[in-house]
Amino acid sequence: MKQITKIWFDDKWMYGMGDDGQIYKQSVLWYRRLSDATPEQRMHYELGIYGIHWEYIDEDISYESFLARNSVEPTKLQTFFLTHRELNLAEFARRAGINGTLLRQYVYGWKMPSVEREKEIMTYVNNYGKELYKIG
Repeated sequence: MKQITKIWFDDKWMYGMGDDGQIYKQSVLWYRRLSDATPEQRMHYELGIYGIHWEYIDEDISYESFLARNSVEPTKLQTFFLTHRELNLAEFARRAGINGTLLRQYVYGWKMPSVEREKEIMTYVNNYGKELYKIG
């Protein structure tokens, strides 16, 4: 695939038809502006030589991103942080005793935590949620 010729969306995914006839997909959670955009805003795009541009939401996505590792469904850890962007990753990592840069790499898919490490982080997320619930 060199280019995407058409795109469409559902609740979780952005789909693209490649110039090779194959259908590719990636989670809209990877793109905050697309995730927050209305259906009308999502469909107002331009196909360029190297990617897709949404002028009104100021978003650009390369065609190559449909082939990238992060085109798969985000993990539970990634989904939590990508849907709770109000959380400061560096501060959350500090409280959890995790390197902030490493947590950011886990969230954005640049590195993958071991099963044990992801479970450890998600346990902290659950405990943090319980702590917040007690305040209310």
